[in-house]
Amino acid sequence: MTLIKRVVGAVVGLGVVGGVGFLAYAWYPSIAPISPPAASSFSPEAIHRGQLVAAAGYCAECHTRTDNGGGPRMAGDYKMETPFGDIFSSNITPDPETGIGNWSEAAFKRAMNLGIARDGSQLYPAFPFDHFTKVSDQDVSDLYAYLMSQPAIHRAPRENTVPFPINIRLIGQGFWKLLFFSPGRYRNDPAHDAEWNRGAYLAEGDAHCGACHTPRNALGAEKKSALYDGNVIDGWIAPPLNEHNPTPVVWTEDELFQYLRHGVAPLHGSAAGPMNPIPHEFLSELPESDVRAIAHYYADVDHATQREGQNQAAVATAMDRSKTNLIGPQTDPDARLYQGACAACHYNAGPAPVPGRPELALNNALWLDEPNNLFMVMLHGIGAREGQDGIAMPSFYTGLSDHDMARIAAYLRRTRTNLPPWTDLEKKAARMRATLKPPPINASH
Repeated sequence: MTLIKRVVGAVVGLGVVGGVGFLAYAWYPSIAPISPPAASSFSPEAIHRGQLVAAAGYCAECHTRTDNGGGPRMAGDYKMETPFGDIFSSNITPDPETGIGNWSEAAFKRAMNLGIARDGSQLYPAFPFDHFTKVSDQDVSDLYAYLMSQPAIHRAPRENTVPFPINIRLIGQGFWKLLFFSPGRYRNDPAHDAEWNRGAYLAEGDAHCGACHTPRNALGAEKKSALYDGNVIDGWIAPPLNEHNPTPVVWTEDELFQYLRHGVAPLHGSAAGPMNPIPHEFLSELPESDVRAIAHYYADVDHATQREGQNQAAVATAMDRSKTNLIGPQTDPDARLYQGACAACHYNAGPAPVPGRPELALNNALWLDEPNNLFMVMLHGIGAREGQDGIAMPSFYTGLSDHDMARIAAYLRRTRTNLPPWTDLEKKAARMRATLKPPPINASH
């Protein structure tokens, strides 16, 4: 259904029919509470399968508080800053008062499939029910078994700051769903093989990759016309997952697999920022075949097979750029600054990058429209448990000024890419710095 048709439908529901049809669409009854089921009522096999569903969906990532000392796993209160106010995630442990302990499986399935809470209230789309609606009934049942078998934690989340009238969920969220939500389980595409369909099922459903990698419209819905075109998340740019990704080397299936499974792609770089936990804490729990299936699917979305013929020349060009600009005495003061701060770990003298020595001429951060990711890595660093196992990059939060960061960014952009220069770099460096707290003096990376 096109957006125009949805708007017309919304007008009819709210206006012509006097709102009766709309209320019938948006209102749901409460589902009776239950006594928390005993963990022993679920089979070990179901609990294990549910653990994998939880890992593929990164449940703990958004249902565990991280600010001000953090909070218990799955107990919610994770702060999500949106253009419509702050939304705090719910407690999904089996506590009957502050969690989902009194939710029946039917209530849980309704939340996953339709975005409706046990009490009948509409859930905000910060909970990606528009993706979870595609998850199979069996996987939802197994996820319920896993969550209900975990320790119950009594902890209520903070109050959302969504203002009136958006906080009237029956109208605001019901209207949003009428415009943007199409419920229904994933259906295999007969034009593709089983591995592709498994990857699509995981990527579009449980893993909800588009929630971060697809830009959103003014009402906070994913732009279907720009699927996987990239988006900004917590100051970081989640890059495009399609052919619009600007890196000179195409993301092949093997590069994608290495990145998703191990947190580093040899020809692209390391996972960092919000992406860092995905390979290390979640996808690492899945069978290798599932991670490979996701990579297989996105390699097709990226049209990698048709485009990877350019990779050999792109790597050669990148390595030449790197060597040409660091060999011999430097008269460029920006090059000298880069040599002193970065080159010891980012210099490659051979025909291809050395493992553990990221080649910035190939890195996504230099090819994006904005320098966000480059600045965020400079400021945050990459810990030994992030990116590539056992290899760390220190934080330069106190070691480089905004002016220094701007000089390095400008130098790398002009010497490692063929793209136009970034603008207002010092102001952007200051803005990125303001989003992060300085690391502890004795922080270990």
